[in-house]
Amino acid sequence: MRTVVIGGGICGLAVAHRLARAGTEVTLLEASGQLGGLGTFFPWRDRWIERFYHCVMPTDENLLPLLDELGLRDDVRWERTSMGMIVDGRHYPFNSALDLLRFTALGVVDRVRFGAVSVLLRRLGKGKDLDNLRTEDWLRGLYGDRVWQNLFAPLFGSKFGAAFGDVPALYLWQRLGRERNVAVRGYPRGGYKTIIDALRASIESHGGVVRTSAPVRVLGRNHVELAGGETIVADRIVSTLPLPALRQAADAEMTPLLPQVNLRYQGVVNALFVLRQPLSGHYWTPVLRSGTEFDGVVEMTPLTGPVDGRHLAYVMRYTDRESPLFAEDESVIAARWTEQLRSLHPGADVEEVHVFRAPFVEPVYPVGYLAQQPEVEVAGTPLLLATTAHVYPSVTSWNSSVGLANRVSEIIVRTAASMSPDGEPVP
Repeated sequence: MRTVVIGGGICGLAVAHRLARAGTEVTLLEASGQLGGLGTFFPWRDRWIERFYHCVMPTDENLLPLLDELGLRDDVRWERTSMGMIVDGRHYPFNSALDLLRFTALGVVDRVRFGAVSVLLRRLGKGKDLDNLRTEDWLRGLYGDRVWQNLFAPLFGSKFGAAFGDVPALYLWQRLGRERNVAVRGYPRGGYKTIIDALRASIESHGGVVRTSAPVRVLGRNHVELAGGETIVADRIVSTLPLPALRQAADAEMTPLLPQVNLRYQGVVNALFVLRQPLSGHYWTPVLRSGTEFDGVVEMTPLTGPVDGRHLAYVMRYTDRESPLFAEDESVIAARWTEQLRSLHPGADVEEVHVFRAPFVEPVYPVGYLAQQPEVEVAGTPLLLATTAHVYPSVTSWNSSVGLANRVSEIIVRTAASMSPDGEPVP
């Protein structure tokens, strides 16, 4: 059984890795010149740096076993990290009960209520139909109008845009299960490139084929056609493309068979600052109402330590891929965001700025999405889907992508085991 995997991000790589190890003939096709998807990297001095920030969590029940298989689990460096908040230009630590008591962005009564509800939030969500409950309705009811308006509305607005209040409360509840203000986080020594390289090596060592600069122009029922005209026939096709991109590639026969769910996707504009000195020392700092276009700062130094004597900080703005910001010149964004960073951190000693974009980062899930979520297998076709539309209610991450890859590859391996060598079902 020959399988073609479209897309060389972590999900596609994990699918191809699983299939190759199981003895399935597999070819992975990546449109760009580099594997990794949102885990891609660029050369800096004598090493490689990620374009977008990532971390490993101790609760990553799918990613960590994969790293074990690749012999990389012991190469993960674990560090205790903290969170800050910048509200109306003022800096706050945001990790302890004492920090909350000093968080004057909220009134005293709201601070007490915030602390009490936050401790119980995971428990308060158990047994509720959070998929059919708007985040705004749930959080307003628990925390009150002022906390929602002054804290949560700008936080969710920065992530999901105008529809932020309509995202199912289930998404937030799942996220709270993975992340904490103070948390142990991990980062692989040598960076995420080591994981990408190890997956490619595993696929190829087990007989699989990995091709970069191989964009799929047409997706047919049992074949794909590459941009150069080459056609590859397959018994199974796995697509990790975002659903809008998949629909553009599908031919006339496949288009009506694809899921019709209409999801809006948020893209991201991401700037990486190379600094001579660290900023706050917090790994993650949301930025609210402080005169910046970017909505948060991720400092990698608390997790990775200095890199060749320099400190790396990412700032980001989630935005629609059709927005003016997404289309703006990178040097213009870099100059403007440098000034904005210095307005928050007047002593910021910026050496370099690198701006990157990604068009499909986060689906904006509608209320009741579990009932609308498309199946992994597309009925009546050999096509399987492994996309961010399929990881919900899990949080979009490398961990959830690997979990989805495991599910998809198990279907293919199980089907192959039930077929005879000539492709007929085994009685």
